[in-house]
Amino acid sequence: MEPDTRPRVLDVGQCTPDHANIARLLKQEFDAVVDRAKTTEQVTYMTGFYDYDLVLVNRILDADGVPGLTLIELMKSSDELRTVPVMLVSNFADAQAQAVQAGAIRGFGKDALGDPATIDLLAIHLKPQPT
Repeated sequence: MEPDTRPRVLDVGQCTPDHANIARLLKQEFDAVVDRAKTTEQVTYMTGFYDYDLVLVNRILDADGVPGLTLIELMKSSDELRTVPVMLVSNFADAQAQAVQAGAIRGFGKDALGDPATIDLLAIHLKPQPT
């Protein structure tokens, strides 16, 4: 059995409809494997099992209301996770700026999910698969 070489993304803190939209885009554009985590604890658990090419973090985690910035800061202070690329999913420019200051890569808003600029931004970490 050959190893799975598809990009792997962890989508964190999205509500069910938003997760479905993000996962659909990532699968269509990049043939990515998309895992879902609802809480910080689940992120810690899942990153212990898989190497992620990208982690997408909602501005406010839907399940428990934890700010996504808190998770980003936690990841960037961890020896095991600091090198994992992380993007904030938020339409708010000030939240994006705070996330970048905390060590995240500039992310995107849900309003821009299908925009070519968003696809280009994601492609930096999830190289498109040949069709």
